[in-house]
Amino acid sequence: MNVHVNTQARSAAMMGRFIVGFIALAAVVTPVGGAAAQDYPTKPITLIVPFAPGGSTSVIARAISDKLSEQLKQPIVIDNRGGAGSTIGARAVAKSAPDGSTILLGTNATLTIALQLTRNAGYERKDLASIGFVGAVSNVVAVNPKSPVRSIGDLIKHARSSSQPIQYGSPGIGTVNHLSGELLAHTAKIKLVHVPYRGAMPALSDLLGGHISLLFSAIPNVHSHIGAGTVRALAVTGPKRAALLPNVPTVAESGLPGFEATLGYGLLAPAGTPRPIIERLNRELRTVLTTPSVLKVLANEGVEPLATTPEEFTAMIDREEPKWTALIKQIGLVAK
Repeated sequence: MNVHVNTQARSAAMMGRFIVGFIALAAVVTPVGGAAAQDYPTKPITLIVPFAPGGSTSVIARAISDKLSEQLKQPIVIDNRGGAGSTIGARAVAKSAPDGSTILLGTNATLTIALQLTRNAGYERKDLASIGFVGAVSNVVAVNPKSPVRSIGDLIKHARSSSQPIQYGSPGIGTVNHLSGELLAHTAKIKLVHVPYRGAMPALSDLLGGHISLLFSAIPNVHSHIGAGTVRALAVTGPKRAALLPNVPTVAESGLPGFEATLGYGLLAPAGTPRPIIERLNRELRTVLTTPSVLKVLANEGVEPLATTPEEFTAMIDREEPKWTALIKQIGLVAK
């Protein structure tokens, strides 16, 4: 009897030591979701920008990262990794450790259009977790001032009556600019012929020279020309009038209700990043988007800022994806 009691006592003591040891081990091996997340960040952060240096995206990345670095009290290093429609940079983030040390300044195109048009992108939407939206940039539908077309209504009438299809320029195949033109043609039931260029400036140059009839461009690229009268703005493609062009109507206002095509920017992290880290980054990003110096930079780049939760940012992409997927299939664009 005493032996049995002693055996039970020893077993209970051993079990107690095992439980205590297991709890201690768990505390050591699972810090990322707990204490480590609370202490985040403890080292510099890399912000991957999936486009070549220069242009609006670089300016936006610098403005956001400088202020975010102050908030987080850690350096943020910008790493431009352009190519393959932004999928190279996005893939690098998707394959990174999910510890908040590598994040992405992506676009709606990165998560929708680029994945449709790139074979073996190396990542899927589910491999990236939303942190928060930054803002959206509208395109402007523009013509040479010598053109008789003065509105979207005029453009539609001209396209339907002309024996020759209207050519429009964009910075390249698969850009939101390109697909804005395709969406306009589809919505208005007219024929437009896309002329791709290697960047925004060559396309603008050909519009100014009269070599193309129409241009879909980010507003900052043509804003000064519109002010000088060397380019005529017909409409903007966003859901509301742009702050930089308050007197220019939207395409939706111009007779095509529901039309919307914008380039949206947002921050993302590798899937599996602990929720406390996502929440910390989202909270600091929302603060950054109230900072006057950042808002000034965004305004100059034509960005309409909008702070969101991670879930709201995900929902925005969910709404965009079917529209672009259907359009890409309809016009027969294929992955390269």
